[in-house]
Amino acid sequence: MVVLLAGHSTLVAAETVSIEMNTSAGDIRLELFLQAAPVTVENFLRYVDGGYYSNAKFYRVVRMDNQQQNTIKIEVIQGGLERDAADLPFEPIAHESTEITGIKHLDGVISMARGDPGTAASEFFICINDQPELDFGGQRNPDQQGFAAFGRVVDGMDVIRTIQEMPTDPPSGELEYTSGQMLLEPVVIYEVSRIIQN
Repeated sequence: MVVLLAGHSTLVAAETVSIEMNTSAGDIRLELFLQAAPVTVENFLRYVDGGYYSNAKFYRVVRMDNQQQNTIKIEVIQGGLERDAADLPFEPIAHESTEITGIKHLDGVISMARGDPGTAASEFFICINDQPELDFGGQRNPDQQGFAAFGRVVDGMDVIRTIQEMPTDPPSGELEYTSGQMLLEPVVIYEVSRIIQN
């Protein structure tokens, strides 16, 4: 899989960081685009290197059948620390949109979850299938700033797809934002670590 970057078709090894994510559903290997998205990658690595993602979880899955509350549909799985901003070890980061980085939300791309631009911190999601509405100018978020994509899955998309199909809570009558999307049994992220290249 080639991730489309503005002015690039591929990235050389020196511009990427390899990550191993060990979970209760299986192992996932990621490639982070340090040169293209330095702010976002360096933030993610702070959590990785500090061991903060040990025993974190994948807790939310968004499928075509569980987002009745949304006009614009997407397909992702979301994970992280599930903590309030005040309980996080680091401040939120500046928003690196796809317009800045050129990294598109294609199948297997990892990106930062956020509320308003500039609020991304510890939570992340991985795309299942291409998700152009999550790019800059996309309609999923009313501000149309999109989300900050910063890497891709290079091994373990079978694990990602398995997680997405796991049972979720029943939708509530109020159709809240995440209604019907929270995993009944979250997937534990045992450890996230850098892969040292020889």
